[in-house]
Amino acid sequence: MGTRGFGGGAMRAARGTVYLVGAGPGDPELITVRGLRLLRAADVVIYDRLVSKGLLAEAKAGAELIHAGKKPGRRVHVQPLIHDWMIDRARRGKVVVRLKGGDPFVFGRGGEEVNACVAAGVPCVVVPGVSSAISAPAAAGIAVTMREVSRSFAVVTAHSDGRGAGPDWRALASIDTVVVMMGRSVLAETARRLMDAGRAGDTPAACISNATTPRERTVVATLATIAEAADRAGLKAPVVTIVGETVGQCPNPVGAPVVGGVARLGAAQDTPSCLGISIGPSGRVGHEAASTPD
Repeated sequence: MGTRGFGGGAMRAARGTVYLVGAGPGDPELITVRGLRLLRAADVVIYDRLVSKGLLAEAKAGAELIHAGKKPGRRVHVQPLIHDWMIDRARRGKVVVRLKGGDPFVFGRGGEEVNACVAAGVPCVVVPGVSSAISAPAAAGIAVTMREVSRSFAVVTAHSDGRGAGPDWRALASIDTVVVMMGRSVLAETARRLMDAGRAGDTPAACISNATTPRERTVVATLATIAEAADRAGLKAPVVTIVGETVGQCPNPVGAPVVGGVARLGAAQDTPSCLGISIGPSGRVGHEAASTPD
């Protein structure tokens, strides 16, 4: 039977093993040190659509790069084929990195991929990543929790494959802060469902597109007007939506579109030079001088 890898400590890439690595929310510098180490050691990298080109450039020369991306409403590859790629390459004795946006276990089908490896008798190790559910709001200067304002938050996907029950909107409407993932195309419906479940229409809300990248854009409005505001601003997927009073605490007036984020001091360029991190054989981390324009 395959093994599941959990726990801490230094990790060396093992042949014949699949590593589910969280790539983070978009900025290539937000991958973890462990994830970057494994990416650089991989013989095969199976990557999602939203993974930065700057991260892919960190793969070693000769590594096989396989695009496993799925655009909204248009699947490039079905999930079983991705499982076949992982298992086939691992059985050939390769170091396989399945590079997934955000965190592998937050709406990323990571659980399905682990189970596929275990069922096939292939060792699989999970390397957590920075989820956009919390990092997108943070990049825009929006806290998901705040003392005396929000003591709870929930993360929900607005995307459904038609199987199983949908979200419990009444329960979600009672949570202090609600974070909605993958919901740009159904934003108006999501807002309506929350209001129908009892959430006030004047609750502050924000949409963040392409979080932590140079293309990041944030629109702040109310729950009743957020869909119209996002349409008017031309906001495109991927979008993370936040509903709750903490949005009203961000340093921007309600209804004002914000370009480039609120709290970030500068956006990393989507190029290999932004990853000025060196990792020695012992696992010790150092910093190289990243190239910058004059």
